[in-house]
Amino acid sequence: MSLIVLGTASHVGKSVTVAAICRWLANRSISVAPFKSQNMSLNSYVTPDGSEIGIAQAMQAFAARIEPCADMNPVLLKPKGDRTSQVVLLGKPYRDVQISEYYTETQTLLTEVLGAFRRLEDRYGNVVVEGAGGAAELNLYDRDIANILLARELQLPIVLVGDIERGGIFAQLIGTYNLLPDDVRSYVIGFIVNKFRGDPALFEGGVRNIEEQTGLPVLGVVPFTDIPLPSEDSLSLGDKKRNSRDVRIAVIRLPRISNFTDFELLEQHASVEYVVPGSSLADYDCIVIPGTKNTVEDLEAIFATGTDREILSARKRGVPVIGICGGYQMLGMKIFDAGIESRGGVCRGLGLLDVVTTFDAYRKTTVQITTRAVPVPPILSEIGDVSGYEIHMGETCADSMMKAFEQGGAVSDDGLVFGTYLHGLFLNRSAADALLGYLHARRGLPFEGVGGDPGHFSAGNAGTAPQSYDALAAHYDAYVDMEYLSSFFTATQPGT
Repeated sequence: MSLIVLGTASHVGKSVTVAAICRWLANRSISVAPFKSQNMSLNSYVTPDGSEIGIAQAMQAFAARIEPCADMNPVLLKPKGDRTSQVVLLGKPYRDVQISEYYTETQTLLTEVLGAFRRLEDRYGNVVVEGAGGAAELNLYDRDIANILLARELQLPIVLVGDIERGGIFAQLIGTYNLLPDDVRSYVIGFIVNKFRGDPALFEGGVRNIEEQTGLPVLGVVPFTDIPLPSEDSLSLGDKKRNSRDVRIAVIRLPRISNFTDFELLEQHASVEYVVPGSSLADYDCIVIPGTKNTVEDLEAIFATGTDREILSARKRGVPVIGICGGYQMLGMKIFDAGIESRGGVCRGLGLLDVVTTFDAYRKTTVQITTRAVPVPPILSEIGDVSGYEIHMGETCADSMMKAFEQGGAVSDDGLVFGTYLHGLFLNRSAADALLGYLHARRGLPFEGVGGDPGHFSAGNAGTAPQSYDALAAHYDAYVDMEYLSSFFTATQPGT
């Protein structure tokens, strides 16, 4: 059997709820897999076979103690701007489409989605399905492959999740429930109130109101928790809170920033700030240019806002400047675009590394990587072996420079500027220790290291310590009727 988790809106806690259910079941030796038919996110993950899926589904797979695969997120939309998104279908680039054109393929994509679900169901027996955005988008009911059309095809029990922190929880849950088509509404078995701050007992009257209005149970009121889990998409940037640690790292908040989960281990041990282009970088100890869905246009934003001058000034002060993926491409001399990323032409880079990037084909590199940093002081020489993944368009020629890693990248002679395609680099303990150790030493501050097990991003945790998934499952177990939810799953193994 399986279960669908729908939400009243984006960012209400569907992904976390699915992860919690997956871990709770896995801890009881019940085989289960996560599934989200359609995801829109620039935070993605590369599976062992080189497929690209949303980071949330990778996180949920690790919570279920299984390896992520393309079937868990058969359709991934990666916004590029100007109402255009790249469609990743079953882990591979399909094509770039405008949203109006995308909906002409509803039936084709729904067929692919249902095939992916059935394969997961055959393999694992149980599937926890996550919807997308809000379930009650009336204007999309005839083409909503993530919620309504999927629910009609699967005919599974539905749990509806709302976010009380946003306010209007009654309108969220009762309104969404009542707006669902009659046939879909009949599958709803109950509600979860998420992100409650304070004593849940104080909401007992609210629980009664929801139950009286709908005739269905509130299965749990879940208190807000800050258990570290990967951020699903750009909405999560608004949740990040600046800490007051002495070492400050500026991550340029590019208009199309992607895979900022790369820096979430650093966030726990330094003041990592996502700085919009045009802001001063004068007081930071390190500058990071992150990944982006569109290198050329985001580089143009850097020049247009004067952020290029801020970065070059920081470099002159001896501040480390690091580029990841698209950020690596920006650090180079030039970018040649044959109309793949943007309108085409030649774009100058920041000129901090003697490399040149070319976009000449609609071709994406998606691969997991284990490599070793080159012994160039003061940072790379302390890193050693690391794991992560590459996910990028374009190819970069760095023949005239020292490699940053055995697999590629480039580094300046003094080791303070380097670029790499390796996402997840700073989710490796050794890399985080090397960077933070150097930055603390430069300020004359002690640093004991990030601690914990030396896990690798691609070795089974999505940048998250396994105990976080257990803590999440325990959190839900304390506040949600998990025994009731478990009654919709079977303990028999697939194929039996």
